[in-house]
Amino acid sequence: MAILSPKQRSEALRRVPDWKRRAQIIRRTFEFKDFPAAIRFVDAIAKLAEKAWHHPDIDIRWNKVTLALTTHDEGGLTAKDFALAEKFDALGKKARAK
Repeated sequence: MAILSPKQRSEALRRVPDWKRRAQIIRRTFEFKDFPAAIRFVDAIAKLAEKAWHHPDIDIRWNKVTLALTTHDEGGLTAKDFALAEKFDALGKKARAK
């Protein structure tokens, strides 16, 4: 999978506006009502990531889960990162709706 050009990255970031880019990583923090809700979200993230064979860096702080994505094999951001970010966003909305 090819690294995205600056123009492609900008377009992809518009689809995931809550994600912020720093260098070759996109990152977002999700907030939940409590620790168990955050862990349920991480469990669901793990299933999606494993299915895509693309795994985020995950930081859990009580009710906050920060995810960071990059395509290590390619050395930067690819369409794979943004596709998974979109799936994580949908999952986050669903998790907070419960």
